Amino acid sequence: MAFWRRSTYLEKERHVKANARDFNDKFSYADNRIKTSKYDIFTFLPINLFEQLQRVANAYFLVLLTLQLIPEISSLSWFTTIVPLVLVLVITAVKDATDDYFRHKSDQQVNNRQSQVLSGGSLQNEKWMNVRVGDIIKLENNQFVTADILLLCSSEPNGLCYIETAELDGETNLKVRQALTITSDLGDISKLMDFDGEVVCEPPNNKLDKFTGTLYWRDSKYPLDNGKVLLRGCVLRNTEWCFGMVIFAGLQTKLMQNCGRTNFKRTSIDKLMNTLVLWVSHALLLHVKLHTVFFAQGRFCISAVALIYKPRVTSSAVFSGFLTFWSYIINLNTVVPISLYVSVEVLRLGHSYFINWDRKMYHRQTDTAAEARTTTLNEELGQVEFVFSDKTGTLTQNIMVFSKCSINGRKYGMELFETPINTQIGFKFYDGSLSEAVKLEDAAVQEFFRLLALCHTVMLEEKSEGLLVYQAQSPDEEALVTAARNFGFVFRARTPETITLCEMGRTVTYHLLAILDFNNVRKRMSVIVRNPQGQIKLYSKGADTVIFERLDPSSDTSCEFAGEGLRTLALAYRDLDENHFEVWMKKLLFASTVIENREDQLAVLYEEIEQGLKLLGATAIEDKLQEGVPETIACLNLADIKIWVLTGDKLETAMNIGYSCNLLRDDMNEVFVVSGHTLLEVQHRAGIAGDADKSDMFADDSAFEETVIAEYALVINGHSLVRHSKCAHALEPQLEHVLLDLACLCKAVICCRVTPMQKAQVVELVKRHRGAVTLAIGDGANDVSMIKTAHIGVGLSGQEGMQAALASDYSFAQFRYLQRLLLVHGRWSYFRMCHFLRYFFYKNFAFTLVHFWYGFFCGFSAQTVYDQWFITLFNIVYTSLPVLGMGLFDQDVSDHNSLRYPGLYKPGQRNLLFNKRQFFLCTLQGMGTSFLLFFIHYGAFFAMAREDGSHFSDQQAFAVTIATSLVIVVTVQIGLDTHYWTAVNHLFIWGSVAVYFVILFAIQSNGIFGIFPSHFPFIGTASSCLSEKSVWLVILLTTVVCVVPGLAVSFLRVDLFPTLTDKVRVGSLLNKKSKVNRNPRRVRRTSSHRSAYAFSHQQGYGELITSGKNMRTGTVSPTLVLKTNMH
Repeated sequence: MAFWRRSTYLEKERHVKANARDFNDKFSYADNRIKTSKYDIFTFLPINLFEQLQRVANAYFLVLLTLQLIPEISSLSWFTTIVPLVLVLVITAVKDATDDYFRHKSDQQVNNRQSQVLSGGSLQNEKWMNVRVGDIIKLENNQFVTADILLLCSSEPNGLCYIETAELDGETNLKVRQALTITSDLGDISKLMDFDGEVVCEPPNNKLDKFTGTLYWRDSKYPLDNGKVLLRGCVLRNTEWCFGMVIFAGLQTKLMQNCGRTNFKRTSIDKLMNTLVLWVSHALLLHVKLHTVFFAQGRFCISAVALIYKPRVTSSAVFSGFLTFWSYIINLNTVVPISLYVSVEVLRLGHSYFINWDRKMYHRQTDTAAEARTTTLNEELGQVEFVFSDKTGTLTQNIMVFSKCSINGRKYGMELFETPINTQIGFKFYDGSLSEAVKLEDAAVQEFFRLLALCHTVMLEEKSEGLLVYQAQSPDEEALVTAARNFGFVFRARTPETITLCEMGRTVTYHLLAILDFNNVRKRMSVIVRNPQGQIKLYSKGADTVIFERLDPSSDTSCEFAGEGLRTLALAYRDLDENHFEVWMKKLLFASTVIENREDQLAVLYEEIEQGLKLLGATAIEDKLQEGVPETIACLNLADIKIWVLTGDKLETAMNIGYSCNLLRDDMNEVFVVSGHTLLEVQHRAGIAGDADKSDMFADDSAFEETVIAEYALVINGHSLVRHSKCAHALEPQLEHVLLDLACLCKAVICCRVTPMQKAQVVELVKRHRGAVTLAIGDGANDVSMIKTAHIGVGLSGQEGMQAALASDYSFAQFRYLQRLLLVHGRWSYFRMCHFLRYFFYKNFAFTLVHFWYGFFCGFSAQTVYDQWFITLFNIVYTSLPVLGMGLFDQDVSDHNSLRYPGLYKPGQRNLLFNKRQFFLCTLQGMGTSFLLFFIHYGAFFAMAREDGSHFSDQQAFAVTIATSLVIVVTVQIGLDTHYWTAVNHLFIWGSVAVYFVILFAIQSNGIFGIFPSHFPFIGTASSCLSEKSVWLVILLTTVVCVVPGLAVSFLRVDLFPTLTDKVRVGSLLNKKSKVNRNPRRVRRTSSHRSAYAFSHQQGYGELITSGKNMRTGTVSPTLVLKTNMH
């Protein structure tokens, strides 16, 4: 993210004047261009090279290349290093350039969108990137909002408009915004051109739910709040047009302020490799210093058993020792060759293609395949400990379904095996008896659906002749009103004084006397109406616990759907006495006009009349989970992956989804809820939870098993997490450790009502203090910040757009594919990379340290054992393909068993397959192999004679024999290390041995000598040496002695200390079922009274309805075809 494109001064407040670009340009505000790419054509080369040279190995090889260009100290040609180094840098640069190219394309697509800007007395089409602060723009229905704008006027009455904020908070229900009364009539171009108001407001920030400002116009000032502003990323819905004035543009909009910084992500193996390279460099320096000292002290007294001595053409022993020091640096650098990094990049690219090609992660309905958008993080997928997930659109489909209900003590919708009732397209209910009860005019059933049709704040809009659109503040409300419609109680129209229903084909008008609106404290809403018979009735719906407290003592309270993980509402009514209502209404009118404590006085009056209710029943709304979500979460839990849900939804909604997807269970020891608005409240509740957790876990020292099986969950809201200048809560330094310690003791964590930036802060908290690999998954723009913050970001191509997918490292269509991504591809990638690295270090220590032992017999002159062509080709040709084949195709267990036994994932989390200990072990094995390679051949050459009786006296014969033994030993070793053989592995392994002999005989032939006599001086050495039976006997002896000890250790380890992987492999080979418990535990929850009120996340439309501001003049056509706009 190009955050450097900010103003050069720190804004304390913003001044924006309408239609005055010259005035606004003085402040150097950001334009509306966005940039999520990292490079441009001028900065790509320097920045990318700088990033690549942050790898210690790349910098290390650059220094080596420089040394090899000095002929006095180099016994190897410079091309042995420069070719692979350039190859690594080019491959990585091309990959980075490709990734950034797609970011540029995405940026251009957004920046080149068209917008209508008021300029020169008319509307002009302008690209989004050319829109400036202070411009007045026109938006039309279903268009994205161009920038953060102040709403001036709209096509709706009183300057109202409706927006969808899915890109910001993941909620697909409509929200209302209303222009100031003074600007709501600026409907034509001439008036808007004359508008010259000035807005003074807060500077750019990331608070999506807050805006503070003042409009100065015509010598008056008008307060501005969040209800007057449309934010970039919103979509205009059910509003023909609106005009707005740009306040924040481009990178300074609240959406972009929440996007977070694009970080350069590196895996833990990359970081470990940097450490190991430093270790190897220090060890290399130690060995070089040792040989240099020996050379300086004994350069004129060569051992009598020395094979060869390469003298320096210099008279100074000190300078000769100095040159020898650098020569040994070059000779021993192949311990960590540059080809290692070439191979790593090839492996990561191959693993990425395997993810892209996986048909089991392809979603046929949306034609969406899995995509690895980066190639650098594959093995990190096998080490994930924390998964941070969004809820809406990620775990759920955000489709509300009227699933069950209870009326007058009888439950409906229980027989799921029945054929569903399809009363309207898009609505299904699995219980025919309810439809029969409606037809039989059961009084309780009719009153139940009458309540659903009357008690709501849904508003209607006639989009066209014959089409009504329901504008609901919550998808729950829309589902309930739709259910009432489909059972014969159709909400037809409303005015400030009336509500019109069509009850079983008869039009009935109710006089609306009062709306007792919903808020987060009341957790209920009520309406008071007078029916055609003159009776006054109060209808109420709300959270079951809240309604039950206000019931008449004689009412039954046996409605328990919350225990099934459904979003439940209790429905109740009350008949009101005329005189009592008139007295109460006078109190209400008075309280509505007071200035001080108005809300408190209204709350008291609402409480007074909402007493003595009679229970009608309860509804159960199912927020449909995506396919396979509970099974995926259960499987990931068995793999010791902790799942945290971070959502913008309210607490009750989030908890219900937690129960639905088995993240929360009723058999848990306790579910802690931290919901405080002050630091003391949060500190007190977190402290209680932490003390309870620890006391329960350690109360009985005699039962350690109880400690292990104790399960807790934590639910914390956004107010408790908030971090800014006035509120310092759980994410502040004094409490963040308490929060983290408590959360990590819990089996599940849910953070609700959190902003996009708070999501990123929670992820960063775990990254910073736990050192665990984190993965964030989401589907909306509100998830981009946490996706960028986590080690691994996964985006779903969902209902909320492609922003999350474009910002992610991996993308696919359904949450359930995360199971295969981690447990199969992630685990395989980690397993393959670790085995690749262990084998690679082993073979290179075996290859390189022969020079170390040889130094004692060549007067420490830095003479190499092998010829330079073998040194050049060993890692590039002779041993490159076998190790690549193992790193690409090897499997310890099949994908089926990887999913069947989630416990196989745990070694990656604990970093068991490749760590400093494993590196030390493979170093010891390599050193042992190099020791045996050199001294077996050294001893054999002293005792061995040719078939004609002559001795092996030339150094080149010794070099050919030891090189051949080395190639065969490392080839046999990789064959023993390979778990899963394919035709490719056979071709690579045995083909590489054949290629070695072909090249060996070719470069020591007369033909090549005739062409390049100075580069290939050894003619016939290979054929002469390898034609001797004794040489092959030595090679066979060396192979057996080098390989058998490691093979014996492996057999003993599997037999005496088998891992779960060993057991599964043996079980697969014997075709028997493992005794490991592989099935996720299914818990049959008992019913519990839990508040599941999941309606509008903010105050409803009650005030708008009763004021009449949202009503158009005219009547509803009697021929309307009633439909709902399902979002």
